Amino acid sequence: MLEKFYPREYVDSTYSIDFDRFYREGYRGIIFDIDNTLVPHGAPADERACKLFRHLKELGFSCMLLSNNKEPRVKMFNDAVGVSYIHKAGKPKPAGYRRAMEAMGTDAGNTLFVGDQIFTDVYGANLAGIRTILVKPIHPKEEIQIVLKRYLEKIVLHFYLRRQKKKNRSEGR
Repeated sequence: MLEKFYPREYVDSTYSIDFDRFYREGYRGIIFDIDNTLVPHGAPADERACKLFRHLKELGFSCMLLSNNKEPRVKMFNDAVGVSYIHKAGKPKPAGYRRAMEAMGTDAGNTLFVGDQIFTDVYGANLAGIRTILVKPIHPKEEIQIVLKRYLEKIVLHFYLRRQKKKNRSEGR
């Protein structure tokens, strides 16, 4: 029942993901959430984010920012990293994810999604058939509606991690 909310992978940080490996595996597009995925909520792009996007472009990835925020917030971040973006995306509805893939010239089979929230980011990408990577939030300061969702996310993560542990044991890891 909860599987529709499960990410394919769960990692500590966007900045710990081996994007070189994903490129070698045939992925060509990456859709990113911004707040608490790439920078703290509301923060501008920092040097670490700029360096990541430079590297992704050098590898050959198409990148898209997909945010439920209004355009001034998304544009401010994007002005520093220089990729494409969709603001007021309506996540978790899959339409924004599909628009992002169409704009990047990718499809669900060669696109990754990276975000920090289960009920918007991961769920929407799962609905669109995209491989999902959930990252831990960068900073605890968040809007109240997100703070409330985090309590429910803990329940989903509990069952996800329990399933992963069983899966790893059965695979001998």
